[in-house]
Amino acid sequence: MNDPIALALSTGIADLLAHPDTAPAAATAEGTRQHLAFGPIGIALLHIERAAHGLGPWQRVRDWLAAAARRPFTSGADSHPFYGAPALAHVLACAAEGLPGAYERDLDLLDRQVLADVRARLDTAHRRIDVGQFPVLAEFDAIRGLAGSGGYLLRRDPAGPVLRSVLDYCVRLVEPITHDGDTLPGWWTLTGPSGRWDDRFPGGHGNTGMAHGIGSVLALLALSAHRGATVNGHHEAMRTILSWLDRWETNTPQGRTWPYWVARDELRTGRLTPTAPRRPSWCYGAAGLARAQQLTALALGDPSRRAAAEGSLLGALTDPAQLRATTDAGLCHGFAGLVHLAARTASDASPETATQLRATLPDLLSTLLPPDAASEEASAALVNSPVGPGLLDGAAGTALGVLAASSTTPPCTDWDTFLLIT
Repeated sequence: MNDPIALALSTGIADLLAHPDTAPAAATAEGTRQHLAFGPIGIALLHIERAAHGLGPWQRVRDWLAAAARRPFTSGADSHPFYGAPALAHVLACAAEGLPGAYERDLDLLDRQVLADVRARLDTAHRRIDVGQFPVLAEFDAIRGLAGSGGYLLRRDPAGPVLRSVLDYCVRLVEPITHDGDTLPGWWTLTGPSGRWDDRFPGGHGNTGMAHGIGSVLALLALSAHRGATVNGHHEAMRTILSWLDRWETNTPQGRTWPYWVARDELRTGRLTPTAPRRPSWCYGAAGLARAQQLTALALGDPSRRAAAEGSLLGALTDPAQLRATTDAGLCHGFAGLVHLAARTASDASPETATQLRATLPDLLSTLLPPDAASEEASAALVNSPVGPGLLDGAAGTALGVLAASSTTPPCTDWDTFLLIT
């Protein structure tokens, strides 16, 4: 579709974030400087994609990268896909797509550091598996873990040995672990969903989400298989994760949904604790998991599962109860994320479902910019909101999320690969 509302909102936000000196202070705070989710490199990503589309000047990109790079970026154990050198590498790789030949030296240095860091993380993870311990979420998830790192490697070095090593790790991760008489999936963690010990989760939990759970691993395996990068046990690992999701799915009149996580008591009884309808976001819920399963179905050549996954997303985007549970604008768990997921999923869907998915976009966009609201006012409200101007929850991510709905062409860069949806 070519939606002028989406373009107006994206442009309004980008103009308000044109330069670090005139942006809200949160955009350049030292605590956010290296963070893709909150700081200047995430905002630079918005300007990179818009410049690649011909919608804005490259000078804005240079200004935001300069604001971020006044001091060195963290590498090693304290870095991860959303923080430090790996996060900067993702952003510069997108800039190089829009400006071929740019940032080559910087990217070469960053890629070598990323490879070294991933190798070290893999060594630690395999030692953990060897002694039968449970992982922490940050070992494997999309935000801080090896699934997120694998997404970057798939893009930068898809035939390389380190990506294959990440995929080998993913295959080992899904092997079951026996603990206190229970057979648990290999991605079970003894903490709560926050990654810390939580009295509400005695015995831990199995996280299904795309941000912090096994959904990210499924998506990485699917995307890799689709590009011909597979390892021994690759397809079996995907089917193991799918079986887990099938076991815990809930069928509603609007379609299938999945819990954000499964607690130990739920595992033992085989029954989920009833909850009110939850938001169908990228990070947790039906939208992100539907896209992951669509990608997996395409990789496995499974038309029935593909149709079911696409139907689940369509159901989530038209279910008043799930949409009422969605209360913010952002990319991670808000309406901009739903808009972008709908557009991305439609691009790979059957023609009929693709039309239906695209038909949901005007209503989703109207929550971000009601017909009677001025785009300037809506943009300013988002930029100055308490969640801030950043990428994951804030205004820059909202502007990027709706951009696909403003054009009939796909994104010009791979900016959204950090979401593991493409």
